[in-house]
Amino acid sequence: MDALEQITALREKLRYHNEKYYNDDAPEISDYEYDMMQRELRALEAAHPELADPASPTQRVGGKASGRFDKVQHVYPLESLQDVFSFDELDEFYNRVEGAVGQAEYVVEYKIDGLSVALEYVDGIFVRGATRGDGQVGEDVTANLKTIKDIPQRLENAPPHLIVRGEVYMKRSVFDALNAELELHEKPLLANPRNAAAGSLRQKDSRITKERKLSIFCFNIQNADELPLASHTESLDYLKKLGFPVSPCYPAYTDPADVRRQIDEMGETRGELDFDIDGAVVKVNAFAQRQALGSTAKFPRWAAAYKYPPEIKQTLLEDIVISVGRTGVLTPNAVLRPVRLAGTTVSRATLHNRDFIRQMDVRVGDTVSVRKAGEIIPEIIGVVMDKRPADALPYVFPRVCPVCGAPVYDDADEAAVRCTGAACPAQLLRNLMHFASRDAMDIDGCGESNLLKLIDAGLVKSAADLYDLTLDQLLPLGKKVNVWANNLINSIAASKTRDLSRLLFAFGIRHVGQKAGKILAGHFGSLDAILAATVEEMTEIRDIGQTTAESIAAWRALAQSKELIEKLRAHGVNFTGEQTVRGDLLAGKTIVATGSLTLYTRKEINELIESLGGKAAGSVSKKTSYVVAGENAGSKLQKAAELGVPVLTEAEFKQMIADGQAGEAAGRSVPV
Repeated sequence: MDALEQITALREKLRYHNEKYYNDDAPEISDYEYDMMQRELRALEAAHPELADPASPTQRVGGKASGRFDKVQHVYPLESLQDVFSFDELDEFYNRVEGAVGQAEYVVEYKIDGLSVALEYVDGIFVRGATRGDGQVGEDVTANLKTIKDIPQRLENAPPHLIVRGEVYMKRSVFDALNAELELHEKPLLANPRNAAAGSLRQKDSRITKERKLSIFCFNIQNADELPLASHTESLDYLKKLGFPVSPCYPAYTDPADVRRQIDEMGETRGELDFDIDGAVVKVNAFAQRQALGSTAKFPRWAAAYKYPPEIKQTLLEDIVISVGRTGVLTPNAVLRPVRLAGTTVSRATLHNRDFIRQMDVRVGDTVSVRKAGEIIPEIIGVVMDKRPADALPYVFPRVCPVCGAPVYDDADEAAVRCTGAACPAQLLRNLMHFASRDAMDIDGCGESNLLKLIDAGLVKSAADLYDLTLDQLLPLGKKVNVWANNLINSIAASKTRDLSRLLFAFGIRHVGQKAGKILAGHFGSLDAILAATVEEMTEIRDIGQTTAESIAAWRALAQSKELIEKLRAHGVNFTGEQTVRGDLLAGKTIVATGSLTLYTRKEINELIESLGGKAAGSVSKKTSYVVAGENAGSKLQKAAELGVPVLTEAEFKQMIADGQAGEAAGRSVPV
């Protein structure tokens, strides 16, 4: 591949990854991989100046304003920073600076990993906020920025015009809590705090942004030339005085050796911070020297971003232990011989899932390479095969839950392995929320926060314990109990009368949803009949397949399921349902209803067909037995004519059913 092909390919890749990172908030490669790609392209462009292109990713800020928000033209460009990856490269930066302006003082700050924004104030009032975009044009996200408590809406003793640049971020503690909630509700988890912050800030609904509890650090006054300020440290002190949150530390040094020590210290302690950093920023302090140094098309010449390399170390994998999440997923974790990594001591690392262990062939006793993904989560990235002990055996995933002993569900098509336990302590909150949900037992007052209080107080250890609750037990929980406690007790009592179909759904049996619950309750009429039914008897029911029947059989065989059922029985919970009388008058018949019906609704006629053993279909084919046509039947009527399928009016269909049922009652067969 020649230089032009290499450069073209790299530019295309970088543009793609810019789009994923800046605009989709969904990066596919690590920051380090992206930085190395940028560096390779810069080196090739420097070696081949004839191939220079002002639109190259090395010459432009990566983002752009999307069409979701109004565009904002930045009065002062929001420049990017020149990255350096070693102290030798940082020395080159010092040499360039001091060769141009003489000795300089340098400020060292954390490089916050978030989303850059500009905040504009007029006469002390926050009037507009925008994302960086491509540095020249950003997105107007004022409404969303106003939900961030750290951003002052009104300034005292402020200048007539002020533009402040900051970095919006999500605290690690907030990120962890948000992911825990998403996991509880079985929703996709967020990848990292930076993506979470960017995605939250660019929501069309500012209420969602507010719920995400974003934060900001402000690090620059864009129009500092309009103010009587001589240095960067002065400007940060001024921002603090106005009420803006600024970087927790911003020491200034003239000796590069002191700068290096500060960068090392920041790197060693970054694991202890409640916010993510991906480097340290070194800036010339004096504004007069900055003005003399100027900027390139993309970077200011007076600043550099030292990027911490991804630290990788080798250590011994001493054990593999399984944790059970609140959704029942079994997650393997590596127990490691403690090793210092990215500022913290690491003794555990995620092994993700069963397939990850198989693909990497990780074994207890292996020496493994460990790094922190996104500088946060320790992960194993490889096995040092030449150090593997001769007696190291392949890891066998458990067949029962290590928390409750119930069998696990191991689907060959999924990487996730789940506990099937009805009363698994690890899944208690999730199971209770499902049991009390509107489509299940519909117990009002059983939201997540209330259930957590009940669990923490030791009052509820299974769904059956809800029926033991008393007003006296609820009084100390700190709610407006005269309202909440009474309502909860009354709602729990009312739930005892719910139909069997709801109870079946509330149990959370795998593959038994609302529809299957209704079918089972309608066919068997009681929970005891379902508990006594064989798998074969269940699979004879229309729409109940082998997988569902086997799942029910496995669930009812568990000791914890039996205990739950007997406790609910003792509390008087309803175990019966309205048994549907199903006929076989239309058994083997496929019927399509089409057009505007007058005697039935579409739902009513389909339910009638199903109740008589037929199949209610949505399209006409050779297998269709009849088409029931209302007004304006259209293409389905034409299709029936082409295939020779008998067509009935609603009245004819109704009469056919009546004749058939009369014939059955008289003991004779009536063809339909």
